[in-house]
Amino acid sequence: METDLALEALRALGHESRLAAFRQLVQAGADGLSVGELRERLQLPPATLSAHLNVLRAAGLVGDVREGRVIRVRADYTRMNDLLAYLTENCCQGAACGPDLSCPPRKTPGVR
Repeated sequence: METDLALEALRALGHESRLAAFRQLVQAGADGLSVGELRERLQLPPATLSAHLNVLRAAGLVGDVREGRVIRVRADYTRMNDLLAYLTENCCQGAACGPDLSCPPRKTPGVR
């Protein structure tokens, strides 16, 4: 992932309501949620949710599809995973993370 795309995604997630919306969509899985379901869960006015979804769409974090009269919104797991990979690509100074995804402690020269 390019740095500018990572920054755009992080900026999009840097708002409480957008982060909450994205988390709801991630938790919903591949089926996503209708805009109405998402609005009910977040208790946001329709125009406010629409504005937040537009920001998340522009960052490539969500996509939507019309199903008749309903718009279904889904998290873009590829973009999410690309962002996570970008953020962790230099984790542990290139060493493999442990099974619990924690970095091994660094050894300080001269200290046992």
